[in-house]
Amino acid sequence: MHRIYRRCASLIRCCAERKGGIYLNLLPPQLHSGCLITAERLNHTKMSSKKFQIAKRLQGTEKNVWVDISKLAMEQKSINLGQGFPDFMAPESVVQCLKDTVSSDNPLIHQYTRSFGHVRLVNALAKLYEPHLGRKVDPMTEVLITVGAYGSLFSIIQGLVNPGDEVIIIEPFFDCYQPMVLAAGGTPVFIPFRPTKEGKVCSSADWKLDEAELASKFSPKTKLILVNTPNNPLGKVLTLDELTVIANLCKQHDVVCLADEVYEWMTYDNNKHIKIATLPGMWERTLTVGSAGKTFSVTGWKVGWVLGPRNLVHCAQIMHQNTTYTCPTPIQEAVARGLELEISRAGTPECYLTSLAKQLKPKRDWLARVLEEVGMLPVVPEAGYFMLANYSHMDPVDFPASDEAKDFKFVKWLTINKKLTVIPPTAFYSKGNQHLAENFVRFCFIKEDSTLEKAADILRKWKL
Repeated sequence: MHRIYRRCASLIRCCAERKGGIYLNLLPPQLHSGCLITAERLNHTKMSSKKFQIAKRLQGTEKNVWVDISKLAMEQKSINLGQGFPDFMAPESVVQCLKDTVSSDNPLIHQYTRSFGHVRLVNALAKLYEPHLGRKVDPMTEVLITVGAYGSLFSIIQGLVNPGDEVIIIEPFFDCYQPMVLAAGGTPVFIPFRPTKEGKVCSSADWKLDEAELASKFSPKTKLILVNTPNNPLGKVLTLDELTVIANLCKQHDVVCLADEVYEWMTYDNNKHIKIATLPGMWERTLTVGSAGKTFSVTGWKVGWVLGPRNLVHCAQIMHQNTTYTCPTPIQEAVARGLELEISRAGTPECYLTSLAKQLKPKRDWLARVLEEVGMLPVVPEAGYFMLANYSHMDPVDFPASDEAKDFKFVKWLTINKKLTVIPPTAFYSKGNQHLAENFVRFCFIKEDSTLEKAADILRKWKL
């Protein structure tokens, strides 16, 4: 009798699949689950063909250092000096801006706003940057608001790069650059900063581009060059001379410069951030990217922006309007209010745009001393809140055999065995140049002093 039920179930299952499962009630209750499981397996089999693999343009970009290392850090409950976000509260003034915004009696604050940027925010950005750019900025046509700086980078690259176009990427680079170029059908062309002082504590200023090597990377196919200054993870601030070399090559070869300047406000030791868009002939061919998350230490707000000439910003606008379309209205309103406040505070100790660097510099200096004390060789950053350190002089570590880069093995060993997580910087390099970073790890120091102390205790105990 049970076999008869099973055969009936097979027939009814076929009908159930065609009729949305409405005939399952014809089976005895004890066979319902079996029927459903069998149908589920059949459907799974149908959807497992090669037809439904990841799109070819995304193949090879599946790995993500933030996903992998953050997951491991959570599993191991380690002290996390890896991913770059503060573990302390955002400035009270900008938090209050958001509170005031969401409690406003304006009903439209909770509805869609202008696709290319909330009017109050683009006006605030134009007012903020005009003195730094030395020119007027049209907030309606020369500014675009995106979902984080990520959204700005994506919209620019997708809006400008055609299949076969070459995009020069300076290494180390933020890890999303390469997959974004590949997804647009472009060809990444890499050029690294090279250390000029090895085997000793040094500054990020000691990492330099070879001018002849850089010039060799430009070709008739070059569409963009990605310039990240201040640089993540190196902390290097490009000098006027270095920017002039890049600018001259851009003009010579008719190339657009994508300037990722999200760490622009965090410079130390009288280092000055210079916008490449201010160099002669460069406004017309530069798209500058900024970030509210970095500016106000609110990385979870995910608001970024693009500034540049109307014709180039338009390319990014078209991509933006056909993907995310707009960004959250209350967040944009709060950022606008925050910027207006900081503009009014300019030149005072209360201005967060300048006070954050003063808050971070002692943390940077303290971390550099600790790393040197335990046997590492820090690369002291001129800007930002990351620090590379050469760990190759530490006690040797036996890693499990794998094909991973040496720094990935070290970071995983450190996380699992010492409960301290940092980031492997070969993630910021092309395969051909990963050897330049395999003996380094990246520390994040925009953390509470207590967090940094816990990390220092781990390293000191390891040294003992």
